[in-house]
Amino acid sequence: MSWRPTYRSSKFRNVYGKVANREHCFEGIPVTKNVHDNHFCAVNAKFLAIVTESAGGGSFVVIPVTQFGRIDPHYPKVCGHHGNVLDIKWNPFHDNIIASCSEDSSVRIWEIPDGGLRRNLTESVLELYGHSRRVGLIEWHPTTSGILFSAGYDYKILIWNLEIGEPVKMIDCHTDVILCMSFNTEGSLLATSCKDKKLRVIEPRSGKVLQEANFKNHKVNRVVFLGNMKRLLTTGVSRWNTRQIALWDQEDLSMPIIEEEIDGLSGLLFPFYDADTRMLYLAGKGDGNIRYYEITLEKPYLQYLMEFRSPAPQKGLGVMPKHGLDVGACEVFRFYKLVTLKGLIEPVSMIVPRRSETYQEDIYPMTPGTEPALSADEWLSGINRGPVLMSLKEGYNRPNKLVFKAPVKEKKGGVVNGIDLLENVPPRTENELLRMFFRQQEELRRLKDELTQKDIKIRQLELEKPIALNHLSFKTNTL
Repeated sequence: MSWRPTYRSSKFRNVYGKVANREHCFEGIPVTKNVHDNHFCAVNAKFLAIVTESAGGGSFVVIPVTQFGRIDPHYPKVCGHHGNVLDIKWNPFHDNIIASCSEDSSVRIWEIPDGGLRRNLTESVLELYGHSRRVGLIEWHPTTSGILFSAGYDYKILIWNLEIGEPVKMIDCHTDVILCMSFNTEGSLLATSCKDKKLRVIEPRSGKVLQEANFKNHKVNRVVFLGNMKRLLTTGVSRWNTRQIALWDQEDLSMPIIEEEIDGLSGLLFPFYDADTRMLYLAGKGDGNIRYYEITLEKPYLQYLMEFRSPAPQKGLGVMPKHGLDVGACEVFRFYKLVTLKGLIEPVSMIVPRRSETYQEDIYPMTPGTEPALSADEWLSGINRGPVLMSLKEGYNRPNKLVFKAPVKEKKGGVVNGIDLLENVPPRTENELLRMFFRQQEELRRLKDELTQKDIKIRQLELEKPIALNHLSFKTNTL
């Protein structure tokens, strides 16, 4: 099989996974039991956020990454949503800003104070309404500050400019639920997988579909851009229902470059790609193992390295950004593994074994940092720019001076492509539903009364018309 190792010269050939000690795990967290295919976990250098099980709305906890151990059952939560939270993502340029989306059809932006929450947080910095059905995916733009993408069950992708708090573009080319979104390095291209079994490469500002694949032998579930290699990697299932990965040329999706069968298990395969080391990690939902490969531009393209094994099945995985890794231990990747049955979050570090304790420049090249390359207006005007790079040797503890300012919003409809998105926003609670019902009943009554008055006026005019004509005829005869 493809994952059997063939040894060759590679600095990552001996990478191994190391589970954190029990005292460095997070315990007692009621991880959500929602079956939505997402990670339900987001990590940055300051905080760990996990979607939790809750009654009467959706919530998630935000814990400082250094606050290990058992979490208090009454630990403060972010609980402003009226439906289950389906996805959470940290702002890549501001460690205190997190976005969430929910079954209540809203996207919300939250600001977490330094040191974590002291009490339940119910007031968000921004509430974004534009989808007519629940919102299942959100993604921050990789190089631009203040641009957020959201994908809903209304088959639409909305691009939000958070500097004005409004949607600025709607991508409406999908015919079913969008399963995954992935950007290339500079954010000029968006790849999506969809329940209609098609893989698309889209120019996000125009919404134009540049490439589209509908390959019968490979049903795509997840997609990821492979850095600057002009390649896409997808995970999915074959026609024999075996789990499979496929490598594609982003400029020609007519046929995959290579397909590899993984195994016959049924859990969804999540791909994670590290552009700095060109390593691909594959983790199955419900599996306990993580496979990892090295990607090359020449054959065999996918070089199997090794497999991390664990008896505990994972519901989802969060990934620590590069500037949060322990470079002294030669750590090149770190997962935060959600184990639902134990209420446990388990850090798993991928380590390159080195004897020297000095900084290893060959495994830590310049990497995307915490400063945006573009403003929202610059990106929307058509400018593309790669990420601002930083060195992990000196720059990983550099403070970020970026300040997030929420716009002061007026109550007005969001109009995109000539469509008022807020006309179709459903009521979020029973009280709102009743208020909407009575308001519509009152509006119908008013319109009926207005129609009746106009009918009476028309009849009066029709009765007055012959009299007026007779009077005019009499005056004409007299003259």
